[in-house]
Amino acid sequence: MPSDEIVQLVHGAGGERMEDLIRRIILPTFKIQRVGEGVGLPELDDGASIPIITEQELVATIDAHTVSPIFFPGGNIGHLAAAGTINDLAVMGARPLALLDAIVVEEGFSTDKLQAIVQSLNQVAESVGVAVIGGDFKVVEKGNIDQIVITTAGIGIAPRGQVVTDAGAKPGDKIIVTGPIAEHGIAILASRVGIELLGDLRSDVRPIWRAIDAALKVGGIHAMKDPTRGGLAAALNDIAEKSRVGMLLEEERIPLREPVRAAAELLGVDPLELTCEGVALVIVDPEYADDVLSAIRKTPEGSQAEIIGEVTEGRDVLLKTVIGGRRFIDKPIGEPVPRVC
Repeated sequence: MPSDEIVQLVHGAGGERMEDLIRRIILPTFKIQRVGEGVGLPELDDGASIPIITEQELVATIDAHTVSPIFFPGGNIGHLAAAGTINDLAVMGARPLALLDAIVVEEGFSTDKLQAIVQSLNQVAESVGVAVIGGDFKVVEKGNIDQIVITTAGIGIAPRGQVVTDAGAKPGDKIIVTGPIAEHGIAILASRVGIELLGDLRSDVRPIWRAIDAALKVGGIHAMKDPTRGGLAAALNDIAEKSRVGMLLEEERIPLREPVRAAAELLGVDPLELTCEGVALVIVDPEYADDVLSAIRKTPEGSQAEIIGEVTEGRDVLLKTVIGGRRFIDKPIGEPVPRVC
């Protein structure tokens, strides 16, 4: 049964009430609480430790999440916090090992909602074997934040000298997207304006490590990126700028579900600029491309992966349209959907 308990300022004050809330609601939720024999979540210490593995590099990332609404079709801010950070590690070629989270809630926030959010965070982490090894919890006066903000830091490992960056794309490389685009951005936007269309408008928020791991095992990966804020347009332009290359995409090969296309047209937004939270761009040597695509498609996250274009000698990101024309894909000036992640 839902409780009527709410978070009060005393719950963030560092005393017995805060410890009780953490031990009752947060601590038992996370099932993987340490890496190896390192110091982890059960110790509730000032930090945690990860035993270092030789011939590996540590990869670290951090994200703050302020999405509105905090519960949306397909997920909630807990799903987003865990998946977003895990995916940032994955596209650098790093096996995700651990998360740390800092949760700040507004006074009066429902403890039932808090529990649902941390349960979602745990489900995502546990699904890919990632430990939640530490964190922080604070409460601020009502009206000083919008309900809840979660910051997650992630730590992963990659073979020494094999971290994947945005700057490795080469002319002739193939561009793979691991699934349909614009799902998260359109779900958030549609839920805010209250539109309902035939078909399922749900966020694609999920960890993509299994698809990335499958691709890495084949080899030939030159660059990767998850197209979050600014969508495909921003991510492809980032890779092109850093790699000093151009790109040519084929519109008819970009996976885009019809309900998402229809909603984007109705709302007047470009699907190429909308946030994805469960797909990755993989730039791969043409000799490996078909094998990488096949490996990705064998994973649950990558079953709809497609080769959508190739890297060129120029400096422009271009789209070959379904009617045979070409148009420039510029980096968006800003995210068309504010507070999307």
